[in-house]
Amino acid sequence: MDSRQLRYFIAVYEQRNLSRAADQVNVAQSALSHHISNLEAEFAAPLFERKSRGMEPTAAGERLYEHARIILRAMAEAETEVRQGARVIAGDISIGMANSGVKAIGVPLMRTVLTDYPKLKLSLTESLSGATLMHLMASDVDLALVYNPPSEKDLIAEPVLEEQMFLVGTAKLVGKAKSPIRFEELSRLPLILLRHGLSARALLDDPVLLKRLEASAILHANSISGMTGALVAGLGCTIATKLFAQEQLAADRLVAREVIEPKLTRTLYLCRLRNRPMTYVMEEMRRLIIKLIAEQVHGGAWQAKLLG
Repeated sequence: MDSRQLRYFIAVYEQRNLSRAADQVNVAQSALSHHISNLEAEFAAPLFERKSRGMEPTAAGERLYEHARIILRAMAEAETEVRQGARVIAGDISIGMANSGVKAIGVPLMRTVLTDYPKLKLSLTESLSGATLMHLMASDVDLALVYNPPSEKDLIAEPVLEEQMFLVGTAKLVGKAKSPIRFEELSRLPLILLRHGLSARALLDDPVLLKRLEASAILHANSISGMTGALVAGLGCTIATKLFAQEQLAADRLVAREVIEPKLTRTLYLCRLRNRPMTYVMEEMRRLIIKLIAEQVHGGAWQAKLLG
C-alpha cells in the first residue's frame, strides 16, 4: 500500500463510480480498478460492493477511508514541514470554533493570518460546540475551541478560560437585569436551550445542574439565529454568556440577569487529537489563538477568567 493507492481509493470512495474517479485522478479506468483490487487483496477484505449503478463502500472501505484521509494529510504536512522548516509558517491549517470563539476572535485571527502569515492557508469552521468537537474527531479540523469536551483518550484538551453564564431573555419575561436570580427559580421559566450533541456539557461545567435545566426546558434548538430570534420574540429565555447575545443586549432587546446560588460557569478548551503530531503551523496557531483570547479578555470584550 502506498500514497498513490490511497489517493485512488479516496477518489473511488468519494465519487462512488470508477469512471468519474478515473477522470478525477487522471488514470485509465482499468488501471484504477486494478489498484483497488490489489488493495482488497492486501487487506483480504472487499472495500467496495460492485453494483450496476456504481461502487458502494463496505464496512472495511468506510474504515479505510477515515485512515486514508489522516495518512495523506499527515504526509502532506510532513512534506511541507521538511521543505519549509521552522522559520517559515506555510501550508494549510483548519480551525474549528464554537460560535462564541468566532464572535470574539474570528476576525482578529483572520486578519493576523492574512497579514503576518502570507504562505498559510486558513480554513475557519464555525458550529455549535458539539459539532465542532465532531469535526475535530473526524480530522476535519486540526485545532478546535470547544466547551467542556468529554474525556477521550484520543483528545488533548487544554483549558483556556472560564465564562460566567447568565439568564438571558426579554425584560418582560426575565425581569430587571440588575437583579440576580436564584438557580431554583429557573425551573419556573420557559427555558430554550441549545442542543450541543456530542459535547453535551458545553452549556455548563456542572452536569447535575445541566440535567435539571434540560429537564425543565420547553424547547431545544440547533440554530444560533433561531435561538436569538426566539429570545427577542419573547418565546422563552435561555442560559448563555453576555458575549452570545451582545448585540441584542446593547440594543436593549434582551437583558442578562446573573444567576446565583450557585453561579453558573462553563470552561473553554483548545483541543487537538493525540494521534496527530503537533506541526510548526499548529504550534504557531495555538500560540496565536491563546494570545488573541487573552487580548479580548484583558480588553473587556470577552468577559471571562483566563486559565493556565
